This record gives sequence, structure tokens and C-alpha cells, in this order.
Amino acid sequence: MDFKLQITQGIPANLPEPKSFHRSGNPAPKRKDILTLEEKKLALRNALRYFPSDWHGILAEEFYQELNEFGRIYMYRFKPEYRMYARPISEYPAKTKAAAAIMLMIQNNLDPAVAQHPNELITYGGNGAVFQNWAQYLLTMKYLSEMSEEQTLHLYSGHPMGLFPSTIEAPRVVVTNGMMIPNYSKPDDWERFNALGVTQYGQMTAGSYMYIGPQGIVHGTTITVMNAFRKVLKPHESTHGKIFLTAGLGGMSGAQPKAGNIAKCITVCAEVNPSAARKRHEQGWVDELIEELDGLVVRVGTAVTNKEVVSIAYLGNIVEVWERFLEENIFVHLGSDQTSLHNPWAGGYYPVGLSYDESNEMMVQNPDLFKSKVEESLRRQINAINKHTSKGTYFFDYGNAFLLESSRAGANVMAENKIDFKYPSYVQDILGPMCFDYGFGPFRWVCTSGKKEDLQKTDAIALKVLKEIKANAPAEIQQQMQDNITWIEEADNNNLVVGSQARILYADSEGRIKIAQEFNKAIARGVLSAPIVLGRDHHDVSGTDSPYRETSNIYDGSKFTSDMAIQNVIGDSFRGATWVSIHNGGGVGWGEVINGGFGMVLDGSDEASKKLENMLFYDVNNGIARRGWARNEEAIFAIKREMKRSPNLRVTLPNIVQDSILQHIN
Repeated sequence: MDFKLQITQGIPANLPEPKSFHRSGNPAPKRKDILTLEEKKLALRNALRYFPSDWHGILAEEFYQELNEFGRIYMYRFKPEYRMYARPISEYPAKTKAAAAIMLMIQNNLDPAVAQHPNELITYGGNGAVFQNWAQYLLTMKYLSEMSEEQTLHLYSGHPMGLFPSTIEAPRVVVTNGMMIPNYSKPDDWERFNALGVTQYGQMTAGSYMYIGPQGIVHGTTITVMNAFRKVLKPHESTHGKIFLTAGLGGMSGAQPKAGNIAKCITVCAEVNPSAARKRHEQGWVDELIEELDGLVVRVGTAVTNKEVVSIAYLGNIVEVWERFLEENIFVHLGSDQTSLHNPWAGGYYPVGLSYDESNEMMVQNPDLFKSKVEESLRRQINAINKHTSKGTYFFDYGNAFLLESSRAGANVMAENKIDFKYPSYVQDILGPMCFDYGFGPFRWVCTSGKKEDLQKTDAIALKVLKEIKANAPAEIQQQMQDNITWIEEADNNNLVVGSQARILYADSEGRIKIAQEFNKAIARGVLSAPIVLGRDHHDVSGTDSPYRETSNIYDGSKFTSDMAIQNVIGDSFRGATWVSIHNGGGVGWGEVINGGFGMVLDGSDEASKKLENMLFYDVNNGIARRGWARNEEAIFAIKREMKRSPNLRVTLPNIVQDSILQHIN
């Protein structure tokens, strides 16, 4: 059947033949068998309600088999036959450009070149889902094909509740993922309610259709690695031949080797899943694959001697690398870890001493033993890291709950005050004070034409704008401006694109608005051949409340609140966003973070020009205001500067209390 007809059909008229997609590609690990028999019957009732009653007898048996075999009902039979990728926007059957753009973004998230477990609708992070099952995908695409400019599609954790009347100014789509009553937001709650088919883990940009492959995080990782080296090297000392040791190549972690190459160091990244490592190697995101630890030691020694710039994937466990490098006296300049420890018991972290397949079997057959193996492995890893840092290694937490889960495992990772971790979050040391507090964060755009030449034109536009801003920027942000100019100058040569023709660039509100305005003008003039989708990672100035990552440098006690993220998504929704999303979960774990995001379609119109200025301004300055109120010095500077530039902005500023006032309090 024609692609457009399949989209508009939704649930097919005739029952498709059964499929076994789970036997190919990179299947998701089996989930915990947590439901009682009665709950399994409820899960089947929940799944079967998507289909005509005369199919129920056949599908009940099939879905029950899926539930028992995989821990979830994915509805493999209903996965479309057509190829899944971001087509040019003109190929989507839709009544509005906004709906077509969202369809493009959804398919990009599920593209096998982009997605971690595409057959299970999981984009990254082991459990970051676009939808819970294929019926939800089919219905959502059908609704989008029918949507007018006076309707809004509301999605409840992947389920399209329906098209509701709204206005042309309203968002076209509103997404919520995993929004739980607080007392029901523990890891096993996710396992249970996701198995029932009533909620999902949207991660940060998976369930909000804004993932653009590992490029989405490579810029932030590059900034982090460059500035981490600036902390440990002498001024003007080269990063060539210096070692950055880390782990994870599956999803967003796949950006690390590319970031290391851009930062011009030696990157050693361990990955236990051979499929993930080989995929990144085939995509050009890691230079070399090494399967033997002895061979890794020799290769790294050569790279250090020759002062090379190279990225190496070790197909094995990171604990072995930390321990062996200690034995061989190989000095590690930078260390981190980007395994998915927000999901430690279901494939996010693989313990040393077990193979990938052995771990996948044990986590299902004997979850208690697997948990103890993970905890033992974390203790060993921290023990080795502590020995390296005593020799001068700079280790930072990459906000993936590594230190949090290590502390829960009893590892020696706490500071002397027994409250803080002995190693900083990269946000505390680098991205928070250097970027987020000044308003710089991961601004994204996607060229819906699918043409590389359009992306190259947008790079040139962004570069011109940044150079103009830098000429008059204050000294406090000159380094940030120059890093981003260098980034965009080299972006095309670094071959960052996987999936859609997309780009990411760290920019503040001034930069985002001016770049977006120039894009909109270029569309209106025909310089760009199709609309542009704007967005950002939730990992940003004001989109996310996450006490162990994005807001870990908030010290007034409010980092455990989520008002900022909620205000962000509500505020964006009536200021012009094309779609908005709010998630429980993200990169540090279910119940540990609230993420707000948006998407905006630029079509060259005057309306788009007004919306982008209003919405992008709030999207950034909401977070700067909150950070300033928390007494962050850089944020106070940034929001005062913005108030001078924007007369309609009035923000409550803190009065700083001198330490001497409180000295007598005991």
C-alpha cells in the first residue's frame, strides 16, 4: 500500500500477518516480570482495546506471549512495512505544515540509524520510548494527517487521547510522559505501570520527538570535555595524546568519541554491547574497535607516545579498563561514565564478570542476584577511580545517576561531610556556571527538506549571526561565543548528521532569536526550500529540574522542586510553541527529574516571526531568573543584562546575605 495511504489508514482495515521483529536489529532487553496473573489480564484488556473485537481471540494469545517473553506488549504485528526515516516534509499527508513536521520528527526518532531499539519504539537510554506500542504510533500518525489548525492532539504517555478543538494560536500537540502521583514514582512503579500499558518513560527528547541522534549531545559533551581539559592542563597546553576514559556507546553516550575527537584528545570508551559499538564505528562516530584488553593497553600507549587524536571503543567492561590502566600506570587525565544508570537493573549498566548475554539473562531470571552484581561492580569501579584521582585524574559525573547509584551501592563516593559526592557533576563544575547560568544551552534545528545544502545554508546563517553578536558581547561570555563559532565553523566537516538534516548549537536567548529570525526570513525568500523545526534538548537552561544534573548547581535548597520545568512548558505553550512536552524521568531516572520541552515550526510567515521571539525569550529567561534567585552570580549578571535590553522584563532579584550576619547562629 502507498505510504500516504498507510499513514491515513491508522489501524489497518485487515489484520496483518504476524511478525518477529524482535529477532533482528538490536532488541531491547527483556523487562522485569512484575505483574500478577490478574494484572496480566488487565494489560491484555488495555492492549486489545485498540483493535476490533473480532481480532481479540488471535491477538490475546499473541500479546500474552509477548508480555511473557519480553515483559511488554509491543504489538510487533502492527509495525508498518514501510521504511522508517525522516522523509522530506512534502511527502507526509497532512493538512498543516506543523502536523507534517511533527510526523517527520516522530519518524526520525524511530529511524533504525537513530534509535537504540527501534522495533520496541525506544530511541535511547535503554527505555526512552516514543510510544509504548505500534498501535499508538499508527493512531498518532493518522490523527496528525487529519489535524486542522484549530485542533490540538493530546498524548498521554504515548497514547493519543484524541484531537480536541482549540485555536490557531494553541500548540498542535501536547505531550505528557510518565506523570505520576508522587508516591508512585519508584523504579518498580515504572516497571508495573509500563507493563500494564498505561505510562511510559519518555526520556528527555525521545517521547517529545526532538532527538536528532548522538549529535544532540555531542556539542554539550565537547564543551564539557574541552573545559575539563582547561581545568587540568596548563594554559595553551595541547590536548593531543591526553586520555579521556569513559563508558557507553548505546544512545546519547555514543557522542563521547566524536566529542573527544573534536576536543583533540585520546578517547577510550568501553561498551559491553557489541552491536552498539559496531553501529557507532560504522557511522564514523568512533575510529577504532578493540576487543582485547592487552591490545587496548598497547594501542593507548602508542597513542600517548605519538600524541595522537583518536577515539577507541573497547568491547568489554569499563571496570576492567580502570583497573588495568592502574596496573599499567597509564595516566588518565579525564574520567567519566555515561552508562544508563537511571535504569541500573534492566540493561542500563552491565556488571563486570558477566558477559552481555549472561547479564541480559540474569536480570530477568534472577533479578536479586543481578542487582547485587551491579552493586559489587559499582563498588569496584569507584575503588579504581578513587585510586586514579589520587594520582591527579579529574573525574566528573555526567548526570546519568552514576554517583547516585554508586552511593546507594555503598561505594566510597561521598565527601567528608557525608552529604555531597566527592566528585562534582559536570553541571556544577562546567556547564552550570559557564553556560546555563548565562543562558547558553542546546538550541536545535531540523531542515524539513531533508537536503544537506539547506543545512549548510543554516550553518552559514548561524555563523554570521554569532560573529555579529560576539563583536559586542561582554567579556563574561566571550569564551562561550568563540567556542560556538568554532563549533559551527567545523560542524559540516565533523560529519555529525545521523538521520534528519539537523544541527545543534549552544546559544543564549539573543543568539537563538536572531538565528531563528534569519532562518524565517530565508524561508520567506526561498533561500531555504522548506520549513525549519526549532527545538532544544531538555538538558538546558530552564527546561529541566534535576537535582543531580541540570540543576545540581542550585544551592538555595530548591533543586528538589520542579516549578521551573512546569512553568517552562506552560509558558511556552501560550507563547507560540508548535508542540510542548513534559516528562517524568530522563537521563537520571524515574522519579528523579522533571523535563519540559518544545518544538516550533518556522514557515517564513510574520506569525512565526512573532511567536519565535516571544517563546524563545521566555524559554531561556525563565531559567536564568530562577537561577539568579538562587543567588548564582553568573545568572544575576545575565538577567540584569537582559532587563536592560528588554524593558518589559521585570525579575525579582535576591538581596545577598553576608556570612558575618549568620556567624553567631549556632
